[in-house]
Amino acid sequence: MRRPSRSNFRGRVEEPYRVNDRIRVPEVRVVGENVEVGVYPTRKALEMAEAQGLDLVEISPKADPPVCKIIDYSKFKYEQKKKQKEIKAKAQKTVIKEIRFGPNTDDHDFEFKLNHAKGFLKDGAKVKAYVHFVGRTIVFKERGEILLLKFAQALEDLAKVDQLPKLEGKRMTVMLSPKNGPKK
Repeated sequence: MRRPSRSNFRGRVEEPYRVNDRIRVPEVRVVGENVEVGVYPTRKALEMAEAQGLDLVEISPKADPPVCKIIDYSKFKYEQKKKQKEIKAKAQKTVIKEIRFGPNTDDHDFEFKLNHAKGFLKDGAKVKAYVHFVGRTIVFKERGEILLLKFAQALEDLAKVDQLPKLEGKRMTVMLSPKNGPKK
């Protein structure tokens, strides 16, 4: 038999908290505004919530006894959603910019790409620089490594090296991240 998911047979999502009559324990610790904090029988706690025109919400079911709060449940759910959105918005999204070199990249191209990398790092993005070896150029592994080390050294005032040059297949990569956040 298949286990039911967190939604019931009509497709509605089950509530994450037990509310009012769904609380099935003999006694609970009650907290909230205009309430004397303490351990009460569940019936008494429900009556206290009803008297204030609010809901009894189980906020910590694993505690002994479970902790319930007397609040307006719809307002509580709204606040929870709002907090989740804030947390999501504050989570910084990392941007990785790639810069490609060949093993025989000349000085002008190197400087051009170096300036791009400086801009990316100032904006707060990580930089992944790599040397791509095509065909027989794989024999110039040392040149590629020297090029990437020179690149990392030129950016040492703006960035720290996360990963030293490493050969993976036909690519040798180096990862750099900004020393401090984006500059406005």
